[in-house]
Amino acid sequence: MSKRSDWQEFKAILDQHRITKLYHFTDRDNLENIIRHGGLYSWADCESKGIKIPKPGGGDLSRQLDKRDGLQHYVRVSFTTEHPMMFVAMNDGRISNPVILEIDPAVIYDSETHFADMNATRNGAHVGGTLADFKRIHFQSVKARKHFDLTDDEQPYFQAEILVKNFIPLKYITNIGNFGIPIPSQPQQLQSKDAYTAQITRSTPTAFIFLVDQSISMNRTTTLNGEDMSLAEAVARIVNNQINELVLRCIKTNEVRHYYDIAVIGYGHEVYSGWNGELEGRDFVSPEEIKCNPFKKIITREEVRTRRGTTVKEVEKVQWLEARHDGRQTRMDLAFKRAKALLEEWMKKHHDKDCYPPTIINITDGEYVGCTYETMQQAANELKSMFTNDGNVLLFNIHIAPGNASRIVFPINKDELSADKFGVKLFNLSSLLPTRYNQDISKVRNDANGGMRHVAMAVNADMSTLIQLMDIGTPTNISQNR
Repeated sequence: MSKRSDWQEFKAILDQHRITKLYHFTDRDNLENIIRHGGLYSWADCESKGIKIPKPGGGDLSRQLDKRDGLQHYVRVSFTTEHPMMFVAMNDGRISNPVILEIDPAVIYDSETHFADMNATRNGAHVGGTLADFKRIHFQSVKARKHFDLTDDEQPYFQAEILVKNFIPLKYITNIGNFGIPIPSQPQQLQSKDAYTAQITRSTPTAFIFLVDQSISMNRTTTLNGEDMSLAEAVARIVNNQINELVLRCIKTNEVRHYYDIAVIGYGHEVYSGWNGELEGRDFVSPEEIKCNPFKKIITREEVRTRRGTTVKEVEKVQWLEARHDGRQTRMDLAFKRAKALLEEWMKKHHDKDCYPPTIINITDGEYVGCTYETMQQAANELKSMFTNDGNVLLFNIHIAPGNASRIVFPINKDELSADKFGVKLFNLSSLLPTRYNQDISKVRNDANGGMRHVAMAVNADMSTLIQLMDIGTPTNISQNR
């Protein structure tokens, strides 16, 4: 890169506005390719060099607009981690697990770098390569958390861009060493590893969030272990049992180790903490706190395996979540937003660690109400775009139903859901799972997936299926299933 003569004037503006990082979103599946070729190339340079982009963020229309404006040889960099076009790319299915690359602002000082005060191909955008062009950027607007926080007139300026000619070398991607992929020029810096393989330890914990629909329709009757009860009661028992199992996995030599944080969120027409008793009102809780603060104990029936086969026995179970079915609406959007708020705080502590990413398991018996599909998709995308060094947040959406409706679990593509409109919506709201889940998924689906990746969702799951899905969704011994 050739440094412009007046670079210090650019730096003074960056210092004035306390801008220390620029950002570029891409799919996690593109990282190895970026490292192998030594950095980020524009899409046109990739084509000319024969570099295949596994999951391009821009679509055909975007490339047509780039060609129209002569921008096809520029790498686009922004000032925000919440770029609206990232969510558009997720909605369109071009990317599934976005990561944010942090770019050294020194790329601004290159003599061929250009600046756009909004999306460079937007009508009315001002694009140029001088200091005067750089000063046209609305720096207060680009520092907003989201473009929704700005007035309608100011929202376009949130997408101001730095346009770097041809190529951004790896040395300017300041967090490229955080993803566990070896860098050729620094072969000793990192150990090669796949995503979603980080060990869960006290120094590298993970998190689990259970979202539980408690709307009035959850009063419908289902069967769990031969006992008739409401959907709300059955789900509460299953979630409580899974929480207890997670706590038991943390007990080592009479010590309850802090391997993860657990939150329970209930939702109906409003959203609230699902904990009861001494933990009432809490958000994330440690395994030790859970063990030491049971809400109540109940006698329930449970299938137990013996030498003679499977039998049902009465057993005592600890409860923290109480069954409820009093919500007038199913405000799933509020539950997603509450989960994001919890994870934002959790990520501040653990974002740069090699932590297995948090898992969210949402259990509902029906379609959300009170918001548009676009609002739900945005809320889901915001969750799925959060990430640790090891992987993106995993969002499971499990639709349960009483009776014997035809179930669909962990589909590979939308064709499996062609007759179920709500199922297609859940498909779009859910995470694309890493292949490490495939072995357990094959047992539930009774098929061999051939290495294809599944989507973290189910439609019309009965209670026995829900138990299986909950177990798959809460892995803690990562090393045994890579």
